[in-house]
Amino acid sequence: MPTPEVHPTTPLPVTAVTCLEDRAHVERTATLTLAAGQQRLRLGPVSPLAVDHSLRTELAAADATARVLDARLTRSWTPREVGPPGAGDSALRHRLHELETALRTGAQRRDRLTARLALLDQLDADLLREIGEGTGLGEAEPARWSRELDRVAEEQDTHGERLRALEAELAELAEQEQAARQALADAESQPRELTAYLDLTVLADRPATAALTVRHLTPCALWRPAYRAVLAGKELRLESDAVLWQATGEDWSGVRLTLSTARSALAAEPPLLVEDRLTLRELSSAERRTVEVELREEEIGTLGPDGTAPGTAATAAAGDLPGVDDGGEVRVLTAPAPANLPGDGRAHRIPLAGFSAPAGAELTAAPELSALVSEVVRFGNLAGHPLLAGPVELVRDSGYVGRGELRFTATGATAELAFPGADDYRLFREVAESRSSSGLPGLGQRSVLTRTVRVYVSRLSAPGEQGERSLTLRERIPVSEVSAVEVRLRAQECDPAPAEVDAEGVVRWELPLPPGGRRTVTLVYEVLASAKVAGLTA
Repeated sequence: MPTPEVHPTTPLPVTAVTCLEDRAHVERTATLTLAAGQQRLRLGPVSPLAVDHSLRTELAAADATARVLDARLTRSWTPREVGPPGAGDSALRHRLHELETALRTGAQRRDRLTARLALLDQLDADLLREIGEGTGLGEAEPARWSRELDRVAEEQDTHGERLRALEAELAELAEQEQAARQALADAESQPRELTAYLDLTVLADRPATAALTVRHLTPCALWRPAYRAVLAGKELRLESDAVLWQATGEDWSGVRLTLSTARSALAAEPPLLVEDRLTLRELSSAERRTVEVELREEEIGTLGPDGTAPGTAATAAAGDLPGVDDGGEVRVLTAPAPANLPGDGRAHRIPLAGFSAPAGAELTAAPELSALVSEVVRFGNLAGHPLLAGPVELVRDSGYVGRGELRFTATGATAELAFPGADDYRLFREVAESRSSSGLPGLGQRSVLTRTVRVYVSRLSAPGEQGERSLTLRERIPVSEVSAVEVRLRAQECDPAPAEVDAEGVVRWELPLPPGGRRTVTLVYEVLASAKVAGLTA
């Protein structure tokens, strides 16, 4: 049977992409002109990161019967050319080559100067040893020794100064080389060393034109939701975006973009289970006499939106990249327009949708965590679909004011965002503690820790400002999980009386303050522990 003929390479561009949480499903299309019989076609180039076992092909011909007999990815490696830049390279690449050459030459000069100084140090040591031995034998030559020592000292000073100047020059060249390398990385992409092509073996009963669709998975592509919230008076405009990164080695131009929260890793096999043995033992006498307790911190959502302190959520920086919070159900979003995504591995923002909603706001503060006042804005989700968790750029009429975080919000539910609040409030917090005991020794004696928290609130208003403004102040008290430790709020000593104390120990006050007004908030609570309690520290 004759070997099938290999036709010239046919382009196979990316036309649609479904971006997942940690990879992408790519769809490529091409129009093929087929001859009668069996033939081999090469299409591409395609990304060398394409996953071979995920390769799927569909071939549709209008006036003929055609099918794909074999489809495989073929990769080839072309090493980079070794040597200096050529005439076709950019001036930046030539500049980088000059700096690298200067650094290598300077390093060689530094090695020679260092070796020369080491020899001079050895010569100086030999001269001093000769002087000591000659003096001991009575063969003193002070004139010659003085000349030799002066000559060695002069040589050491000269070469030491040259070495210091060279070190400074090399440090400056290293900074320039690093800057040039960074500029080259920003301006140009490295030539591809590994390329891949799709080799097809096709059988057609007659000459025809066929439409080919190729689908496969590829790593090094991901997306995360991001938002932009614009607060204007009592209305908030929330714009949803998708931030995408892809370093697949090829650019995606004019692709239909779909974003999914599906996790392919969930289909993996569970790990093997191993035995976990539990044993019982008798408590010692010391353990029966004591109850070990410890204090721990837990983040709760009632101190402010997203479990963060008011005043800090608006400026929280996005550190490591978190996963996509979709509420446990796969969500699929579609970009409204074709997208262009260069394969440079950088973040690219794609607009998705937006809506406007009435917003209510309250000034709130948690002095234990921050001395700043935040404005917590609440609005309904009118997007028609759940809002995924993600960072939010906060914008007012004056412009960009900070960053916040939006938690997962179901359709129609209320969302919260913490904007930087008014800067005319000043808060000062102080804590006083006292320890005592109650009861008789051995007859229910308990230690008592009394803590008094005072928060001084001032409103610094501009001249002529009128009208009261309410500030929501939150403090917290410990919550005990063991019967041997009891926490009591001394409500009669709190001034003013708290408006609410929830199950997590968060105490809330509503403080109306006129312009220039001042208030002192006092919170008093006590922690009672029995004599058996150990490990409780304030």
